[in-house]
Amino acid sequence: MPDSNKNKIIKSEQQWREQLSTEQFNVCRKHGTERAFSGQYADCKDKGIYHCVCCDAPLFSSDTKFDSGTGWPSFYQAINDTAIGETEDNKLFMKRIEVHCNRCDSHLGHVFPDGPQPTGLRYCINSVSLKLRRN
Repeated sequence: MPDSNKNKIIKSEQQWREQLSTEQFNVCRKHGTERAFSGQYADCKDKGIYHCVCCDAPLFSSDTKFDSGTGWPSFYQAINDTAIGETEDNKLFMKRIEVHCNRCDSHLGHVFPDGPQPTGLRYCINSVSLKLRRN
């Protein structure tokens, strides 16, 4: 198994603030969320690879994107087994699984077990935490 800290991106809070917009910082670094149906990728059908807005790591392929009706971009699978990390999230009086970029620990959204096959997962991701590189 590769050393997960080898390519880790670590920056100070000030460095992240200088790099990101206010909304990106609040979502990605402070575990916020964007309003449903407000993100640029919620209804996007363009082909490409979705990268982390903080560190540019590839996270999701448009081939695994689907319309979940939730108002956030949804994917049934990460681009590979090491791109996404998971953490138990007990905020808001409910148990959820938070997902983050493994390279820079950017908060992306949450994963739920109600997605389509073949995985049965729904990665519910904030548009503001992503940037699409179109094919």
